[in-house]
Amino acid sequence: MSCVRRQTKLSKSEELLHHASNQKMIQTNAKLLGMEGDPDLQFLLQGGDLLKVLSPSWKKTRFLKLQEDCKTIWRESKKTFKSNQTFPVDSIAAVRLGRQSEGLKKNTEEQVECRCFTIVFKGRRKNLDLIASSEEEAGSWVRGLQKLISSLNNLSADQGKLHSWIFSCLRKADKNKDSKLSQQEMKNFLQLLNIGLDDDYAEMLFKKCDKSGSGYLAGAEIEHFYDLLTHREEIDVIYGEYAKTTGFMNAGNLLEFLTKEQREKLTLADAQKIIEKYEPDEQAKGKSLLSKDGFLMYLHDPEAMVFNLDHKQVYQDMQQPLNHYFINSSHNTYLMEDQLKGPSSTEAYVRALLKGCRCVELDCWDGSDNEPVIYHGYTLTSKILFKDAIKAIKEYAFKKSDYPVILSLENHCSVEQQSVMAQHMSSILGSALVTTPLGDGMPTNFPSPEELKGKFLIKGKRLNKLEASFAEAAEEADNTDVTEEEESSNEADDKPAEKTSKKKKLKLAKDLSDMVIYCKSVHFNSFEDARKNQSFYEMSSFKEGKAVKLAEESAANAYIRHNVEKLSRIYPAGSRTDSSNYNPVPLWNAGCQIVALNFQTACTELDINQGRFLVNGMGGYVLKPAYMRDAATEFDPITLTRGDWLQHKTLHVMVISGQQLPKVNQKKSSIVDPLVKVQIYGVPADVAEKETSAVANNGFNPSWNENFQFDVYVPELALVRFLIEDHDSTSDNEFIGQYTLPFNSLKMGYRHVPLLNRNGDKLPSAGLFVHVMVLDAK
Repeated sequence: MSCVRRQTKLSKSEELLHHASNQKMIQTNAKLLGMEGDPDLQFLLQGGDLLKVLSPSWKKTRFLKLQEDCKTIWRESKKTFKSNQTFPVDSIAAVRLGRQSEGLKKNTEEQVECRCFTIVFKGRRKNLDLIASSEEEAGSWVRGLQKLISSLNNLSADQGKLHSWIFSCLRKADKNKDSKLSQQEMKNFLQLLNIGLDDDYAEMLFKKCDKSGSGYLAGAEIEHFYDLLTHREEIDVIYGEYAKTTGFMNAGNLLEFLTKEQREKLTLADAQKIIEKYEPDEQAKGKSLLSKDGFLMYLHDPEAMVFNLDHKQVYQDMQQPLNHYFINSSHNTYLMEDQLKGPSSTEAYVRALLKGCRCVELDCWDGSDNEPVIYHGYTLTSKILFKDAIKAIKEYAFKKSDYPVILSLENHCSVEQQSVMAQHMSSILGSALVTTPLGDGMPTNFPSPEELKGKFLIKGKRLNKLEASFAEAAEEADNTDVTEEEESSNEADDKPAEKTSKKKKLKLAKDLSDMVIYCKSVHFNSFEDARKNQSFYEMSSFKEGKAVKLAEESAANAYIRHNVEKLSRIYPAGSRTDSSNYNPVPLWNAGCQIVALNFQTACTELDINQGRFLVNGMGGYVLKPAYMRDAATEFDPITLTRGDWLQHKTLHVMVISGQQLPKVNQKKSSIVDPLVKVQIYGVPADVAEKETSAVANNGFNPSWNENFQFDVYVPELALVRFLIEDHDSTSDNEFIGQYTLPFNSLKMGYRHVPLLNRNGDKLPSAGLFVHVMVLDAK
């Protein structure tokens, strides 16, 4: 077998047995994926040589193939001590055909366009740029991988998926490939599953399954062992309570469970449809009965999980003015890592946009050959061409969301290169770029996200007021020097090495200035000054410290009223050289719309941001509550005076169990000691955290059964975060997984919680099982 070329040579009979076992495994997994007989899957399983591209001169042949588990790609490396020769399919974010990546555009010629493709990984892992031997082969690789990714994503976390995962662990543990498990191999298997057992218990479990007394587990004995591992007592109890028809649930029993426990508003016909969809046993389905396996499969389906799927679609009013929404926004979008010496890349824009970001930042500086570049000024970060960034933004802006993208320009260019910027944006973005107000005459308010679908807005400096362009004799600005009304009192402090005066003259090109319509950058003096002198389209940016201070001032309500009329952008302090993030919640509480975070830095704050924008089709725009859109609002998140915002709820959460938690340390002997934290983010009165005890040495099926209660006063602004950590008594706990969602998107009853890794991507098999109840407080 090509994927184990360096293995010990097997005898002919062992080879035949091994081949038959592999074919059976392929057949089982292809069936689970719904890809039986698929020619593209067969192509991936056969594998082939590809040219890996790192530079114009570094192009080397690598053999890639899909392994028999249909979940792992094996890659042959020529490096003698190279140990990491595989990568899981679920680590792939996308597969792009053609010279779409920055690396392929830079390192290959146009004539190989049809043979190129890129494997884009989740998280910070670098892209894999490849060239196939023909256009047909490139197409087969791309189609096959895309189908496989889609099938794995659609495979619900049911018994079939669990069986596939456990089956692959069994094969890894079966070192001598004899389809039997010795007691030592069983212990290795348990460690792969993230279970640590003491020797006595492991021996007892082994003997319980070794019915034949042979000292090995084989066939039905392994199946019995599997049943013991996957048995979930909590599901037995819940199912047993409602399975009143000869040990099964009929449609009436299921409806009783759904209405009484899950607080679902469903009918008997809906319950019948659930049985038809999820019951795996044809005989039971024929009698309209739901078995325990079918019940568990339903509970694992996204429609039955903790997040209300009605909120996954666009369900909010998208006809409100743009400033009435929270907008998913990034800072230093071009960076892949830190802001002192990290690489800049067009891929960073692609990744941010595919995560739902609707406001991206471009730091623009003069480049050679009259071509503006983007990088973090006065630092060692690498540079990318402005035009390449605009091309990448154009291509990926509306793949995740149709709603408008704001291009936030931090302009340090000469007038000449500003004109080049304007030309590039005009030619690349074309009619999608908003260069005149929508409608006739001078606007008095922002257009809505709905009206701006598929459009780009420029945020930047402007030579004059927008009103001037509507005057009968619009006067040309007599001087193209304008005061640099920077984002904060001095935005230069975002660039630690830059020495500038508080005010300086900025030469501004008219053609670039004229592109700024709805987002003109102006300096903030005071709320009173803004109310008297600023037009609705004139917006200020605030460094995080200044913004938090304004949000906490005694007249805290003034910031909220300001944001009813104007847009506000918040950005991280320049002292965050590691590109860390601040807590966005207090700024959202103050009504700030564009709360920009470093998308390249995995952290709690980015988890919260992802949770905030999980709803409304993940379109990057979330409607602010009505009391934050009212010019006369009395809402103050700190003092919480009486008003419509006060909707006091009591949240009851029972943390029941966990499933297939990943290791945090890949050492074979390392097993996690998981604990769960339930955290509430929102107005200060709602902020809270409670945690379970730690379960020792069990990441496979830990059980807690611990109850928590929270008071939530302003549910419309609250977020709930489920965090799982590996307990450590001598140092900080280590992150295992988390899931954040808006309080009002919680579903009640017995619910599975999917878990995301540090990069915000789904952990394929891991989950948390909880019971949630939300009641009106007495």
